[in-house]
Amino acid sequence: MAITPACSAVSPLGAIAIGALAGIICALAVGLKYKFGFDDSLDVVGVHLVGGLVGTLLIGFLATDAAPAGVNGVIYGGGFDQLGKQAVGAFAVLFYSLIIAFILAVIIKKTIGFRVGSESEISGIDKALHAESAYELGESGGGGVFAGVGHAARTKTEVE
Repeated sequence: MAITPACSAVSPLGAIAIGALAGIICALAVGLKYKFGFDDSLDVVGVHLVGGLVGTLLIGFLATDAAPAGVNGVIYGGGFDQLGKQAVGAFAVLFYSLIIAFILAVIIKKTIGFRVGSESEISGIDKALHAESAYELGESGGGGVFAGVGHAARTKTEVE
């Protein structure tokens, strides 16, 4: 994710540096969801938000005029001008996205809601909403190498 905003502004060595730094920072960010207890099963915040911000801000440091974008970052003697532009752009997009996401969240909460009932959660959302299961891992459902594994036993009947 982090190289996407920077691909036309950095050298191959800069791309490697961005990948290494972003990999470490994104892994740490993904780990924070467990510490703070928020639900991000696809790691969208840790990978896409943090990775995008890291890549966008690192353009201000690693951009080189030898790349198609033709600007120099701090490391190549371009000063802090490009870094400032990258920071303003990144945080403008971040705040715009937060505002739109908040508005959409309010609309969803007021209309269809975010959660299904606890009975639907227990029986499985695929069955409750689509009247079928996406993955039949039991004996009759095939399942390739997982045939016969079955579903995990339920540990309690209430969903908290």
